[in-house]
Amino acid sequence: MSALNIFRNGLRSKVSSQSFTNTRLNAFITTSKCRASFSRGFAQVAQKAPSDGDKPPKPKASTPLRRAAAASLPIRANPTPTRSVIQPVFTLATAERYLLTRLHKQLPSGSLHLHDSLWVPKWGVDGKEGEIFVFANGSFVCWGLGEEEATKFATQVLSRAGVEVSPLKEPETEDLEFVTDPNEKTRLQGDLIILGETPPPDSDDAMPSSLPLSVLPKETLLARYAYSQALARSTALSTLEVSLEDYLSSMAQLPDSLARTGKPGLPRVALVKKLGELLKFRQGLNLNRENFSDTPDFYWAEPVLEGYFNSLSNALEMRARTRSINDKITYAAEMQSVLRQLLTETSAHSMELIIILLIAVEVVICLIRDGPELWEMAFGPKHSSKDESDKASTST
Repeated sequence: MSALNIFRNGLRSKVSSQSFTNTRLNAFITTSKCRASFSRGFAQVAQKAPSDGDKPPKPKASTPLRRAAAASLPIRANPTPTRSVIQPVFTLATAERYLLTRLHKQLPSGSLHLHDSLWVPKWGVDGKEGEIFVFANGSFVCWGLGEEEATKFATQVLSRAGVEVSPLKEPETEDLEFVTDPNEKTRLQGDLIILGETPPPDSDDAMPSSLPLSVLPKETLLARYAYSQALARSTALSTLEVSLEDYLSSMAQLPDSLARTGKPGLPRVALVKKLGELLKFRQGLNLNRENFSDTPDFYWAEPVLEGYFNSLSNALEMRARTRSINDKITYAAEMQSVLRQLLTETSAHSMELIIILLIAVEVVICLIRDGPELWEMAFGPKHSSKDESDKASTST
């Protein structure tokens, strides 16, 4: 009996152990299923989160500023009652320069000069209104307006007014977004501009004495101006970057041509034109009234506004892009120096050939003209047979 009891107890413990193992296995399977369903649900939420009315939460990646786009996600994902909807900031460059003095007469009533820009407090089409800052560097910035409205402003106002100097073949664009929230501080967070509490300007002449009605709050007007000037500079710099890339592409075949044939492959006039284009690039980058590396004088007395301007300029990598363009121009200048030396050597060689040819022609002319005289000087006078017969008859 004791042996049978021992056998029964061992069987029971084995069965209980197996049931315990099955229970743990079932629990593990159940937990795995829960985790899988949670992961699928989280993935679905993550896929649905970017769409809000079939609209992405942030603009497309097109500028260096998008590298910090993740910093704006907390603001985008957590709306508050005091925060406005997300609106676009669109910048468009259509020319190398604008004649602002001529443009002011063509703008809607209420537009005024605001430091280095022309400020249009209200402009819109099809019931959509926003404000526009127009800068002399060939760019304008639209707040609350998208690409379609900006293009209409360029065609309906700028083109008709005839203020564009050297219009671009392809306009350059820059796009951001902004929100207004009086409970937040004005700042740049990621790729989102937050317009909120802004300290008053330090100087009395920073803000115009009387302001017309505008679409956005007047308290953040100078902050919007500072951000707009940084955006306008970035877009104007983009036009130089594109033009310089086209220029370098057109010169890319010259080293290969020199390596294969020993000749540049371009006529002298074309090479001189290329040199003029290069000088124009360097002048546009460093010698214009508003270059891309210096802070405008207006911000010297306004440290808060200077912070707004520098924050967006740094996010857009203005200094690094300017250095990159200068390096490319330096490389192109070295190439042009080699080409100038080749032109000088070619011209000197041609002049030598011409001089040798002229000397040879002059020698031939001298031989033709003074050949007999030189012969007499060298070998004496030449006597003819008639003279010899005359002398013989005379002697007889």
